[in-house]
Amino acid sequence: MMVLTAKVDKKKIAIILAAAAAVILGMILLFGGSDKDEPTAGKGADDNASRVQFLKDFGWDVATSPVETSQVRIPKQPSEVYERYNALQKSQGYDLTPYAGKTAMRYVYKIKNYPGATEPVYATLLLYKGTIIGGDVTDTGPSGVVQGFQMPAAKPPATTAPAPTTPQDTTPMAAS
Repeated sequence: MMVLTAKVDKKKIAIILAAAAAVILGMILLFGGSDKDEPTAGKGADDNASRVQFLKDFGWDVATSPVETSQVRIPKQPSEVYERYNALQKSQGYDLTPYAGKTAMRYVYKIKNYPGATEPVYATLLLYKGTIIGGDVTDTGPSGVVQGFQMPAAKPPATTAPAPTTPQDTTPMAAS
């Protein structure tokens, strides 16, 4: 049986371990390891001009200043209302689930050009760390709806009577 022994300098081991720790720490900082648990989101909008432009990109003409700015906490425990709202968010490419328990900023803008609106209509943007994570457009009229950012098609004008039909309209077309 053969036994090998070696003399190890404790200072050299400590220096090597410290250097390895420094390299690992540098890699974490370089690749953004401190925010690995942060979800990714949509478009950045950390100033008012970019939020207004975001809404204009959907065709909305909005007031240049928000009518309301507040902080909201995304619920940790989802309710039925939250699930319905998040379904709307998912339909437009957002998802609030990764933000559960986090505080977001809420900006509300008055929309000036909602098709056929007789009551005020508002666009709400939800931002987390300057990035849009969701929102909606709300028509406050009696038959108003909450919808995504996409502008709806213009409502056709109401007619008072149906268009007259002729006998040709009700006969099947002959095959040629």
